[in-house]
Amino acid sequence: MQADLETGDPDMLWMTRAVREAVRGRGAVEPNPMVGAAVVRDGQLVSVGHHRRFGGPHAEVDALEEAGAAARGATLYVTLEPCCHQGKTPPCTDAILRAGIARVVAAHRDPFPKVAGGGFARLRDAGIEVRVGVGQEQAIDLNRPYLKRVVTGLPYVIAKWAMTLDGKTAVAGGDSRWISSAESRALVHKVRGCMDAILIGVGTAITDDPQLTVRPPGPRTPTRIVLDSHCRLPVDSVLVRTARETPTLVVTGASADVEAIDRLRGLGCEVLSFPNVERPPVGELLAELGSRGMTNVLVEGGGTVMGAFFEAGAVDEVDVFIAPLIEGGDHPRTAVRGVGRTLMEQAMRLNNVRRTITTPDVRIQGETHAVWRDEVQRILGSPPEGEAKPA
Repeated sequence: MQADLETGDPDMLWMTRAVREAVRGRGAVEPNPMVGAAVVRDGQLVSVGHHRRFGGPHAEVDALEEAGAAARGATLYVTLEPCCHQGKTPPCTDAILRAGIARVVAAHRDPFPKVAGGGFARLRDAGIEVRVGVGQEQAIDLNRPYLKRVVTGLPYVIAKWAMTLDGKTAVAGGDSRWISSAESRALVHKVRGCMDAILIGVGTAITDDPQLTVRPPGPRTPTRIVLDSHCRLPVDSVLVRTARETPTLVVTGASADVEAIDRLRGLGCEVLSFPNVERPPVGELLAELGSRGMTNVLVEGGGTVMGAFFEAGAVDEVDVFIAPLIEGGDHPRTAVRGVGRTLMEQAMRLNNVRRTITTPDVRIQGETHAVWRDEVQRILGSPPEGEAKPA
């Protein structure tokens, strides 16, 4: 919280606390946003709350119920504009008014059309002081997937792979077990447990015969998606044999064999066909997943699939584990294939790069610059001048 101390803004300190609380809902609240709240009275923390599960009480209600009578005359800090409409729960603005809150500090407005500034207007009309924009950058970073889906209708896409120091994702014959360490693989399962879907190509499905499950189970059970233009997924694969236990979606194109499709459906797989194209289009597929309420999609390969997603401008974040291994082969088992660049200066550069050690591997995470981010910033506006940046 050094940034908060440097600005001398107590609102920023308490908003940072609310952001930390919001993270506790990751994986349990989607397609809703993660939201955290804190009730503060006379400079002292009274209570905190967060949105715990989809369909459950929102963060404001969670914090106000814990505060009880002590909320009267206090300040409520919340990472997102309070809702003002009847959804799965009553409007949070009503709960705030009943509790007698005197002041509300929010990170940013909610672009969801049924809110979109209406929550702030309701509170101000009732005589409550409202400050907006404190901790906005932190809160936007927290809910990138939610904001993307609200603005574009598309899920947030993370491209994940493991590779050797010489850039290989497998040996020439396809074997890749295991490039990354046990610690790295455990982190991947934590990521999977917060996803709505895990996506691979049929080549990876045939070569690796993966489970694509979360072990141990996380807050979400992601749908397993296989891009399979010609419907080649073997009926004796793990994915097909467990399709009645874990949702499995096979995406096919115009040349897919009708009998093969029927067999997969009969074994519990859902088949999504794009009958007018040879290869399922990335954009249309993501639009379909977004319409199903999917917020987070993890793409795990192989290289041709990764290349298609990057070339479509569909990747929002990269999560890569680099192992201290040298494979040395002269073959195309690389993470991202496709057209590529003619000059290195044209290569995609990531933003907000984070590096961590997952013994003995190095994990690199970073964000692409997608157009939707500019649209979110335009809708929400800039933080107030002088606001502290995230520490």
